[in-house]
Amino acid sequence: MPKVKKLVLGSLLLALLIVVERLLSIQTPILRVSFAYVPLMLGGMLLGPGWSTLIAVLGDLLGMLLFPKASFFIGYTVSAALTGFVYGLFLHNTKTRKQFFARLVVSNLIVLLFVSAGLTSLWIVITLRRAFFVLLPVRLISAAIRFPVETGTMFALGVFLEKPVEKYLYEREAPRSAAAGGGASGSGIGE
Repeated sequence: MPKVKKLVLGSLLLALLIVVERLLSIQTPILRVSFAYVPLMLGGMLLGPGWSTLIAVLGDLLGMLLFPKASFFIGYTVSAALTGFVYGLFLHNTKTRKQFFARLVVSNLIVLLFVSAGLTSLWIVITLRRAFFVLLPVRLISAAIRFPVETGTMFALGVFLEKPVEKYLYEREAPRSAAAGGGASGSGIGE
């Protein structure tokens, strides 16, 4: 994918992340219900770990600057970065639907159990002075509810977007004409 398309797509996903996470979410002191996973997973699928990590970090920092809901704490930014990195690492360059589903399940388990229920719970304990072992069951129940919802919606979205992504985001080489020297070449697929 050309760099300009990556930049535009990354910017759109960043804007979507900020809007969904900061404006269209339900937030309590210990739990946030939102669709912020959608732009993060799409960034991971389409752009890779570097871009999805950047989108997650910028989304957290810009979201905090534009729409603060609490005081800034770097731990939440670390959690956002890890979330973006895990999604990018596992979901980028999947070849088949079966492979995509398997990687989606693994990445979602890692994010929900270790990052959300683990690290983010630790950050809540540090910032809000809550008891970790009282907070952890609530966050684990939330992760158990979120897992099938997030996995199902992202798998359906990934299948739905297969053809448009292939058609519009990835360049195809124009077949070489015989007059230009060289005849038709291979499949003509760029990246």
